[in-house]
Order: sequence, then C-alpha cells, then structure tokens
Amino acid sequence: MTERAEVIVVGGGVMGLSTAFHLAEAGVDVLLLERDELGSGSTCRAAGGVRAQFSDPANIDLARRSLAAFERFGQRPGAEIDLRQHGYLFLLDDEADVAAFEAGVRLQNELGVPSRMLTVDQALELSPLVVGDGVLAAAFSPTDGHCTPEAVVQGYARGARALGARIRPHCEVTGIEVTDGAITGVRTTRGLVDTSTVVVTAGAWSAAVGEMAGVPLPVVPLRRQIIVTSEMPDLPADLPMTIDFGTTFYFHPEGPGLLVGMSDPDQQPGFQLSTGDEWLPGLAEAVQRRAPVLADAGIAHRWAGLYEMSPDHNALIGEARGVSRLLYATGFSGHGFLQGPAVGEVLRDLVLGVAPVVDVSGLSVDRFASSSERPELNCV
Repeated sequence: MTERAEVIVVGGGVMGLSTAFHLAEAGVDVLLLERDELGSGSTCRAAGGVRAQFSDPANIDLARRSLAAFERFGQRPGAEIDLRQHGYLFLLDDEADVAAFEAGVRLQNELGVPSRMLTVDQALELSPLVVGDGVLAAAFSPTDGHCTPEAVVQGYARGARALGARIRPHCEVTGIEVTDGAITGVRTTRGLVDTSTVVVTAGAWSAAVGEMAGVPLPVVPLRRQIIVTSEMPDLPADLPMTIDFGTTFYFHPEGPGLLVGMSDPDQQPGFQLSTGDEWLPGLAEAVQRRAPVLADAGIAHRWAGLYEMSPDHNALIGEARGVSRLLYATGFSGHGFLQGPAVGEVLRDLVLGVAPVVDVSGLSVDRFASSSERPELNCV
C-alpha cells in the first residue's frame, strides 16, 4: 500500500521541525522528511543568536514572537535550550548606519521591542573586550541573546513526535508529483507518499526542492565560517553578543571561550562546507581593530555552515500560485534559526487556511516578479 500523509514537510532543521510541531499540535497528519540527520543542514551550524533588532516590521514581529517562544521552550514543547538573554550590541562606525539604526529602534519600540541607542561609553561598559576607536554609537536590546540550536531541534522533534507527527531522517525527497497543477505525491528514496500539501523548509537546498514541482525559489547557498576560541579566563558573565556592524565581525560567549565569526566578502555561492583559511586575514584585521585581546586566543575548534541567501536578503514565506498546494519558508539570509518558532506557526496557519499570526504577505516570492523587493537592512 502507498503511504499517505495530509501534509509533508521537506527539511529537518528548525524551520521544518517547528512547522511539524505546530501542525501536529493542531491535529494535522504530518510527515517530515530529512535526507540526513535532523538539523544537519544550516541549523546546527548556526551561531545560535536570537534577536528582534531588525528593520523590516515583519521580521521584528516574527523575531519578537520567536523570542517569547524560546523563553517558554522549557514548558512548550519542553526542553532546555541554554537560552542566555544578555543582549545584542551593534557597534556603529558610519553616520548612515547610525541614522538607520535610530530609525530601526524607533520602529522596534513601536512594536514592543525594548531596544535603545547607546553612547560609546555605554557600549564599552557592556562589552569591555571592545576598543571604541571610530565607534560613533551603538544599538542594544536586552532581551536578545543566544541559545543552543541542537537543543531546539531535538526539543521540537520530541514534541512533534509526542503529538503524533512522523519524522523520518535519512529519507531523501527525489521528486514531487504534480497533476493538473495540484500536488498528488512526493517521491522519496523509500518510495512514494500520497499527499496534497508540501511545505518546503529545506534551507539552502530549497531551490532544488521547489524545482521538483516547477516552483522557482531564488535561494543560493553561501558559506559562513565560525571559530570557537580556547578558554578565555575572566570573561564577563553577562557579555552580550557583540557585532562590529561595519565589518560583520561578531562574538559571544561559548563555553569557556568565545564563538567568533565574520562574513567573507570574497566568498562565492556554493555548497562548500569545508573550512578554509582565506577569510582569516580579514578576521584578524577586524579583531585587531575592534577587540585586540582576542588576537591572543587559541582556536579550540571551527566549522562552516551555509546561509540561504535571497536576492534582497529577506525571507521567502508563502504559498505558490501556480501549484496547489506548495508552501515554502526559506531564504532567511542568516536569520532563519531565530525566527523558526514563529515561522512554524505562520506555516501552520497557511496550511489551515486561516490568517497567520504574523502578516507575511509581503515576503511572498512573487515580490521579485513585480520588482517589489523588500530588503532587510540589519543583516550580518
């Protein structure tokens, strides 16, 4: 007999597992398919930052709702995720960035986020590893922070299974059956599954999954690398996630050391997951300029992960027009992990045909066909 599922979710990262959890909680028969281990794509390679300091109202609402969900994660779905809300501190050394962040803070405050602008001295007091040369101002929100992506993945997986969701790792999707413009099934390495609804949450691999149904999803993979330092004694217990916005160099506490990262402007798109040294001179320059004490820290370990980049560095969330019913949430361009809880709720609502908890109509992929790009300015 051919297997059946009311809804199939493709991708077992935070986005897919949050979606499966919220659908199962709503009583939907859901099957999640992941070609590898759960979280093995971008989620468990993320830095774990969670914040609500964005420039786009939809992103602020999604992030604020997700932060609240992370705060309650121990009760629902029920897991310890090591949430540390010591804030996000953006260091600004460009007048245009200061003006943009001032506008962002005003919008965030209107939407319930307790962010604020800081003087340089206030920023240095919060993050004493920083040298303030050239810094003009800073933005800070005390409820931002970081948590453990692997714990979030496993928490949602356990919660979804307890509610009746079927979760199938090591089961790759090889095709999507479409008849007369409607989805009828999904082909996998374990056989065909009949369904009428597919939710694509495959991160950097979403474009290939969408293409199986003839739905273009303009997402490309871009490698980002992370270093965790060896032990650094006397780190402040409440050190915030600190971002030198002009260079994208950032750090936050990780165990006895610091997790450190930065974008590489010369990195070309592609599915490259090996670590390399070509970005280290740029990182060393940024470290020497902004936090030179880190230059003497050893490297405990390092890894690479993939950002899922969209053309305007903002998410693609919605339902395809040409194929019934294919839904998608991808292209988060570095802020997918932190929005996972709320986007799972949004996808649940879209599947059920009710008004989503956050209005994401402006994030539809259709915006690119109508030249209505919606750039998110606060990306690192």
